[in-house]
Amino acid sequence: MTVEQRPVAPSGGLRELKKQRTRDALLRVALELFTTQGYERTTIDEIAEAVDVSQRTFFRYFANKEAVVFAAQSAVEGHFIDALRERPPGEGPFTAMRRSVLSAWDTIEERLSPVVPVTLYMRTYQVIESTPALLAVHLRRSVELEEHIARLIAEREGLDVDADPRPRVAVAAFTGVMRVAGCLWGKGQDTSVAAIRELTCAYMDHLGPALADDWRS
Repeated sequence: MTVEQRPVAPSGGLRELKKQRTRDALLRVALELFTTQGYERTTIDEIAEAVDVSQRTFFRYFANKEAVVFAAQSAVEGHFIDALRERPPGEGPFTAMRRSVLSAWDTIEERLSPVVPVTLYMRTYQVIESTPALLAVHLRRSVELEEHIARLIAEREGLDVDADPRPRVAVAAFTGVMRVAGCLWGKGQDTSVAAIRELTCAYMDHLGPALADDWRS
């Protein structure tokens, strides 16, 4: 094929690709700065300057610093939701949620690596846990996520989530275990995906016994 015969990519496609690359670069740089020098000590000007764009360009992609922090988190949450949607309909609620979260951890690298390294995401999670303002946002977002999952579970079971409390109760118990595991992982020395996966498994194994009436037998 001669130079004259080579297909030319549509200009709109090139613009979208450039915009995606700029957004990804802002995200990576911001998370790196947050995890190395602290969220509150990092300014939007620093992030923009590191990517060689203007502050105005930053605001085209992110409303504020908080939005950058939770961009990767949203991708991970979406990954779990996708995994839950794909679980076989015959699985019970706890089994479906457990297998979905483990599947999400097992495939998180392929979901995130085109945008940010998984290790950087895991370090960002620790920043969220150790920054009061971000932790408050994280807890609010967790409530919204719980409601989304509860509605998915109700749909799987053919229930009306507003008439039958079981989906919300089951999801609250499940996400409570996830929250405990995440907090303990964040305080540990091993910040790997394997470490949080192992801790999650260990605590989910105790969900049934913890709900039993008699703990002494």
